[in-house]
Amino acid sequence: MTTTTRSSAREHADSANGAPPASKAQPGSKHKAEEGAQLPEAKRAKKSDEKEQKTIEETIGGSEQAKREKQEEKPEQEEEITDDTKKGAAKAKKEADTGDAVEPHGREDAESIPSSILEKGIIYFFFRGRVGIDEPSEVDEIARSYIILRPIAKDAKLGSGPIGDAGNSRVCVVPKKVLPKTGKDRWISFVEKTGASFKDLREEFLRSNDYETKTAGTRHTPAATPVAEGVYAITSTGRDSHLAYILTLPDKLGEVQKEIGLKEKGSFIISTRNPQYEAPKNARLPKGPEYPKELLDEFRSLRWAPTQPAHLDYVNTQFLLVGESSGIGKALEPQKKDEKEGKNEPAEELEQLEEEDAQRMKDLSDNDSARIFADLQADAGDYPKLPTTF
Repeated sequence: MTTTTRSSAREHADSANGAPPASKAQPGSKHKAEEGAQLPEAKRAKKSDEKEQKTIEETIGGSEQAKREKQEEKPEQEEEITDDTKKGAAKAKKEADTGDAVEPHGREDAESIPSSILEKGIIYFFFRGRVGIDEPSEVDEIARSYIILRPIAKDAKLGSGPIGDAGNSRVCVVPKKVLPKTGKDRWISFVEKTGASFKDLREEFLRSNDYETKTAGTRHTPAATPVAEGVYAITSTGRDSHLAYILTLPDKLGEVQKEIGLKEKGSFIISTRNPQYEAPKNARLPKGPEYPKELLDEFRSLRWAPTQPAHLDYVNTQFLLVGESSGIGKALEPQKKDEKEGKNEPAEELEQLEEEDAQRMKDLSDNDSARIFADLQADAGDYPKLPTTF
């Protein structure tokens, strides 16, 4: 089913329905961001010509003509082969190759970013069908759900094109198949991959896999199926940390998204398990995260601590997701200190990021599946389409 990004009309709809003013800019409006200019690739000095010229000079005893040619060539060489020039050219080439939409330090009002936002970025939701089931027809046919986090700098803004591969993606596993919806739902999840490149995601996570077993013969693990894409922020509200998100794709939630537990705007309380204590019997992993001592010391005697972004950079980190039925409001509450300093509201920050994301995703392709896989530098034809109905 083909869907499109949400239009700015949702802003007026929210106002008419009495939606709470969580931010100065209401959800749904999309702002265009211009594509950043790229640096030209530096020219390289022709070392082979230089070597040939030197040989001629030695042969004819240093003729005046050769000397003049050397003096004319030297300034150009010294200017063009500096380290800074090489680095600039390499950076420009990399940006051209990856189509990186992230504009580092692109925010002119960086000092207004609220301190409660610990991390922000792009979020993707996937699920994988059970063995042998490529297209699940109900939740029970899903093996697991996944959350992919692709962080960006807090003072970055999004321009045009795909997100670009920074090699910092994380794959988080939700064994319960669906996401927690209320405070009664408390799911233990874990980090399966950290520092992953898009190539890693294609080869080790997204694609299907066939393998042989002694008893059942060839078994087929389906490819990962995209469910939604959007923006996220890990926030701190004092005692708790939250994982808040706003969806960009699909434009309208379907049966699949609702069954998985997604909302247009949602959040979870997120806490990290102290690996110095034994995990619950039904949630034990073969190996725990290899935290450095300074990170372990931060847990003190707590069994669970508010999640910090650094926790999610270690494989096998276990974290608790608790549903928040009240929506995104608590996760994006402004802090008194930030209000006194005149900083932006967290809700306003996330809304702005979603507007930038919506514009760039709209330009990537004409359907949601192709947009998501273009963002991840994968061929959409090799993977299931984004479903809205079972």
